Amino acid sequence: MVRNSLSANALMMKKLLVFTLIMFVFGFALVPFYEKFCEVTGINNLLKPDVLVKENWVDEGRWVVVEFDANTRGLPWGFKPLQTSARIHPGEPVDVMYEITNNSDREISGQAIPSYSPRFLDKHLKKFECFCFTKQVLKPYETRQMPVQFVIEPGLPTDIQTVTISYTFFELPTGTSAIKK
Repeated sequence: MVRNSLSANALMMKKLLVFTLIMFVFGFALVPFYEKFCEVTGINNLLKPDVLVKENWVDEGRWVVVEFDANTRGLPWGFKPLQTSARIHPGEPVDVMYEITNNSDREISGQAIPSYSPRFLDKHLKKFECFCFTKQVLKPYETRQMPVQFVIEPGLPTDIQTVTISYTFFELPTGTSAIKK
């Protein structure tokens, strides 16, 4: 009876070890599967530059007001757009400058994450250059101006006349690379 119990325990231990190994491998395999899924579906591409399409046309019969917003979370940085809004034609390329200042006596790394209003604006917004694509490292008391270049496609629904582009900077721990794209 004792021998039978020991062999049953050994069998259960082997099963648990195999199950643990399978789950460990599965956990590592999820990362490339997730990245491929995001690439195929177009999800999670906020931090990648878009490609300018030559056939883009400007809808000169319509105006859209673009409001610019800037925030920081847990950073001793001053962050603001140099202009708070712009009146543009859909399809017209836009250049905007943001200014950031490190108000501390230490070097700090940060990453900006964009957000949009209305929420579906990301389908019609194409960014060609943005400080949000890379991490920013500011030395103590350093001030820097950073450009954003984008276009809002003419396919934006005609009932939308005002949109907001907002960036929020988060501190990156020392030695951390930019947020994964």
